[in-house]
Amino acid sequence: MSSDATYAATKRQTIERLHAIVDCPLAELDTAVSRAYAADAAVRAFHPVNDIAGAADIASKLWAPIRQSFPDIERRDWVVASGEYQDRTFVCALSLLQGTFATDWHGIPATHGVAALRCGEFNELRDGQIVSTHMIIDTLDLMLQAGCCPIGPSLGAEHAWEAPATQDGAVLDGVDSAAGVATMKVIKAMHNGLMAFDGDSLASMDHARFWTPNFMWYGPAGIGTTRGLSGFEAHHQIPFLRGFPDRKVASHIANVADSNYAVTGGWPSVVATHSGPDWLNVGPTGRKIAMRVMDFYRLDDGLIAENWVPIDITDILRQMGIDLFGRIRHRRGVPRRDVS
Repeated sequence: MSSDATYAATKRQTIERLHAIVDCPLAELDTAVSRAYAADAAVRAFHPVNDIAGAADIASKLWAPIRQSFPDIERRDWVVASGEYQDRTFVCALSLLQGTFATDWHGIPATHGVAALRCGEFNELRDGQIVSTHMIIDTLDLMLQAGCCPIGPSLGAEHAWEAPATQDGAVLDGVDSAAGVATMKVIKAMHNGLMAFDGDSLASMDHARFWTPNFMWYGPAGIGTTRGLSGFEAHHQIPFLRGFPDRKVASHIANVADSNYAVTGGWPSVVATHSGPDWLNVGPTGRKIAMRVMDFYRLDDGLIAENWVPIDITDILRQMGIDLFGRIRHRRGVPRRDVS
């Protein structure tokens, strides 16, 4: 087991190398990527990027399109946590990639103004390099910024996510795993409460005891942001429970806690049948859905005060039979011409 000092050094080195990928001249991108990622590294990314194998393809299929569409991009890290999960070392980050949206990206039309990509990453490290990454970028949020969102309005509020209120989420020179143990204990107890739902009363989860009275829940585009337990229940939890009544926990990428921050997620995190009333303005499809989800938490005096939740909504809708990127192409004069 590594020491906190080792985790801190790994955290700083990894984040500095990820910054170099967006800061370096575009001609040096391949070199920057090969410093951060092992030659045989694998990335499991947001739809429509999805799975990539090898540092060369990570450079050409993931980072080069971002750099080309956002030529002056900068990376702002909000939460960075490093630690061990199942004998593997992770550096997890919640970041904002921000710059001028100069050319179309995956068919989303450029705004030629400032745009931001909400980004969650779970990076597994070995011998100082990333060997595996799971990444969610909120592509639906970028569609909203570009004025081409092809689904109806969110129940929660759609506005820019905010950095931690305490401004201490991206400390790179230290790791406090002992405090992290207590933090993760709260998160796991809250998760157990979620699974205790009796199918009838939200009170069966005894959820209020885990959250501050006015906690902020930063949901992905399509769901939106909520405040406090009543807002969370009304705008997210109740619609989700009704839409996916048979939901089950599927897997975990990692559970990492560092001081009063914790990070959890799965690929998929939840599996469920879309069998209930409208969710994201989509009637029941009866389809089995696998959800890519990440959670970044900040605790305040033992209670959850902020929760940022990257979810690959475009991939969930794809599984429901809704191609958001196809809808954008249609609106831009390139409709589908076949029925297969």
